[in-house]
Amino acid sequence: MFQHDFKGGVFGLFRWQWKAVALYTITSVAVASIHEFTDWTHIKLPALPLGIIGGALGIFVSFRTNSSYARWWEGRKLWGRLINTSRHWCTQVLVYLPKAGDGPSDTQSRMVRRHIAYVHVLRCLLRGADPLQDEEVGLFLRDDDRARLQGSSNATHALLQAQMEDVVALQKQGDLDEFRVQSLDLSVRHLLDIQGGCERIKKTPLPRGYSNITELLVQVFSILFPLAAIEPLGWAVIPVNIIVCMAFMLISEVGRVLEDPFTMFWPALPLSALSRTIEINLVERLGTETPREQVKPIVPGVLM
Repeated sequence: MFQHDFKGGVFGLFRWQWKAVALYTITSVAVASIHEFTDWTHIKLPALPLGIIGGALGIFVSFRTNSSYARWWEGRKLWGRLINTSRHWCTQVLVYLPKAGDGPSDTQSRMVRRHIAYVHVLRCLLRGADPLQDEEVGLFLRDDDRARLQGSSNATHALLQAQMEDVVALQKQGDLDEFRVQSLDLSVRHLLDIQGGCERIKKTPLPRGYSNITELLVQVFSILFPLAAIEPLGWAVIPVNIIVCMAFMLISEVGRVLEDPFTMFWPALPLSALSRTIEINLVERLGTETPREQVKPIVPGVLM
């Protein structure tokens, strides 16, 4: 299910991370109250050590976010390669294989539509959905291929094997020469590499220590910062503490939401739109039906 908890704006941020805002408010209010209403002057801290701690915390938080963004960007590059390889596969099938009159043969249509089903199945698997229950998979998956996927540990691999079985059968019939078989085989290899890259990202999360340690350090910083800033800021330490700690927390939160680029959370990759792009391109090349429209944003600025 699509997740869109954050609606933008300052108040949207506060609503999204209200627990963190509450913690930073409580720590700063507690320090400000002790400073104003008691004589506990010994609780103050010098600013220099805290500045060093803040700098180290910023580096630590940014490292996790940069690592997560690298995963997100790699996922986008893999799907860009998938679009190009899909177009190339379709062209190979429609040019290398014999046609039926002025239109594609049943074999050409079957192989191109199977590839569209492959792309939609990959999208479902990366998002943790059941591809056999997906409406778009059902539009392009034949009954014999559906039976092949039942109980398969890797449905996308099963579909690519079906493609290669068709290629070998065509070679045995004399419809494909060795050079073209090798070319089609190379395209399948590229698809397996792309699929494997996506699976590696999906199944290899960042070490949990990054998120746990970051959250703990920001919480500790929310206590130490008011102790160092209470003297010059007074009660103003409350909003300043919230802003400073929220900055650290949100940088870390960006890393958390980008860690898996294949979810249904709003910053994830628009796999539905990318899959539909491949579908439209390949259906146009077949020329046997009218392509469906491109996926529209669910809300302004959010394309899934």
